[in-house]
Amino acid sequence: MNTGHMRWGFIVLIGFGLLAPVAGIYPTFLMKCWCFALFACAFNLLLGYTGLLSFGHAAFLSVAAYVTGHAIRSWGFGPEWGILAGTLSAGALGYVFGSLAIRRAGIYFAMITLALAQMLYFVWLQMKFTGGEDGLQGVPRGALFGVIDLSNNTNLYYLVFVIFLAGFSLIHRVIHSPFGQVLQAIRENEPRAISLGYDVDRYKLVVFVLSAALSGLAGATKTLVFQLASLTDAHWHMSGEVVLMTLLGGLGTVFGPVVGAFVIIGLQNQLADKVGSWVQVIMGLIFVICVLIFRRGIVGELGRLLKRPL
Repeated sequence: MNTGHMRWGFIVLIGFGLLAPVAGIYPTFLMKCWCFALFACAFNLLLGYTGLLSFGHAAFLSVAAYVTGHAIRSWGFGPEWGILAGTLSAGALGYVFGSLAIRRAGIYFAMITLALAQMLYFVWLQMKFTGGEDGLQGVPRGALFGVIDLSNNTNLYYLVFVIFLAGFSLIHRVIHSPFGQVLQAIRENEPRAISLGYDVDRYKLVVFVLSAALSGLAGATKTLVFQLASLTDAHWHMSGEVVLMTLLGGLGTVFGPVVGAFVIIGLQNQLADKVGSWVQVIMGLIFVICVLIFRRGIVGELGRLLKRPL
């Protein structure tokens, strides 16, 4: 997308976010979409712009969800401090996982992240404070800075939207910075980036930690919305879903993961009551069609069409 299209994209995104609740769209559905949109954008920063395929990103979503929920419910943290604690914990875990995973490349990198995430899944299953299969329930929303009542869905919605915009803007800034250009150079030709004198492993670790922290921010916000952290957040299916959202929307595009998240969450919301567990089969078919036919994703194909002369 050129600068003009990018500007209009931001205008549409902000306008939609501000007016959607007024238009009668269910706020809880919208909040879920924004949380997963941020999660997908964070994943896209790692895969779409650095070329690192992680199959364990659910680990960062889950650690932030559990830490935030426990900090607010058991330690008496306010929602702002709970979200911060969850985000920092995800970033710290990202540093540990990243330090181990970046020593390998390709499928080995992906398998290491998957193995580490599954280990964490069984940790959450066994620990008492997580509630095991029942999840960590009854997380109070509280009041933001002791003033704004988050039990009001409208107040909470706009907080979630502002958090999404902050994370989205940070990712956009990173992508278009010199740091982001180096990441794309690593994606395109890692040996050449090394020959130019860049410490590739250091760049990989930094972007891995950043992606993990932003994924954690999404997980922490999701816990506040649903007042619950569960094993679903840590399951490998969640890591697969974020891959699907990113590919469907458009890998390596700014707005693609947002569109992909809204499409997938929307389909799940509409089809869950009608087809039950067949939703997963439908998601699989969408993935296959996307990979075989629409390899650029929705936003990628749209961007290609807009470059064509009328």
